[in-house]
Amino acid sequence: MNLTLEVEQEEDGRWLAEVLELPGALAYGASADEAMVKAEALALRALAEQLEHSEVSPLPIPLSVPAAA
Repeated sequence: MNLTLEVEQEEDGRWLAEVLELPGALAYGASADEAMVKAEALALRALAEQLEHSEVSPLPIPLSVPAAA
């Protein structure tokens, strides 16, 4: 799944980031980076909730575990 993140500065100086594929997934921040980080975290929480409630199918996520030294 690819997610699209849009960010724009509001008239009051705050930044707003939105995950377009997840309605309502938007976050404000004092900087563009802060708003994007908050929106990304929100998107991950929303996807986790959807998976826990079987609202979406699981996606393959490659994980690697380093060998013990």
